[in-house]
Amino acid sequence: MKLTDALPVALTEALNLDVTDRQPLQGGDLSRLDLVTLSDRSRMVTKRGPGVETEGRMLAALALLNAPVPKVLHQEHGLLCLEYLRPAPATRQGWKDFGAALARMHSFDGAGYGWQEDYAFGRVAIDNKTTADWPGFWAERRLLPGLSEVPADLARRVEALCAHLPDLLPRSPRAAPLHGDLWLGNLHFSEDGARMIDPACYHGHAEVDLAMLTLFGAPDAAFWRSYGAPEPGQDERRPVYQLWPGLVHMRLFGEVHRPLVSGLLDALHV
Repeated sequence: MKLTDALPVALTEALNLDVTDRQPLQGGDLSRLDLVTLSDRSRMVTKRGPGVETEGRMLAALALLNAPVPKVLHQEHGLLCLEYLRPAPATRQGWKDFGAALARMHSFDGAGYGWQEDYAFGRVAIDNKTTADWPGFWAERRLLPGLSEVPADLARRVEALCAHLPDLLPRSPRAAPLHGDLWLGNLHFSEDGARMIDPACYHGHAEVDLAMLTLFGAPDAAFWRSYGAPEPGQDERRPVYQLWPGLVHMRLFGEVHRPLVSGLLDALHV
């Protein structure tokens, strides 16, 4: 991509600035990320790919709740421009502040389980239509779709689990606003603290975000102290919530994630 193609001409003219540099950024498995420098030396992150307009609206919705997310500077068809946050090492204070911020975000209550727009992780569609109860949402909108792409033996175990979800999950937890894909790679630390990136928002049980945070790593203990005491039974429910991202990874990246899915099902005794 040429420098002149880094941003639409109409946008650079509106800003009265030119693009002086563009550097690709890591982390764009399902989209293209670039660090764009403008003639006033300001910088922004540009993201191009399917669904970036929806992502921009999700970030804006979270910002209205004072959630820790980057500012949306501009969005249009196929392009999302975000503030650039210089990376910095994670600190204990940063984890503490993020725990309090996430707890505040989760304290809000949505109108139902789901979101006003569907979404996707690449070719994996995410159906966000609302359902009457939470176990039904987790089964019908998360675990059961796409099982035809999963090995038959694992698919049968997932179906068996879904038949018992009303016994495992609360029927009517608070419909909290969720980041929806809050693994550690989607938590960006800068000098100003932690920011959540790459959301896949919907309303649901707050434990979904907490389960994701421990799927491929673990937050600092300061996060847990700041977030607050766990609900009874959280440890037992964690594998149920981690199973969906495990299935998504298997559908996107193949058999390398089979041990993850199988291990979670083992933990759930199905």
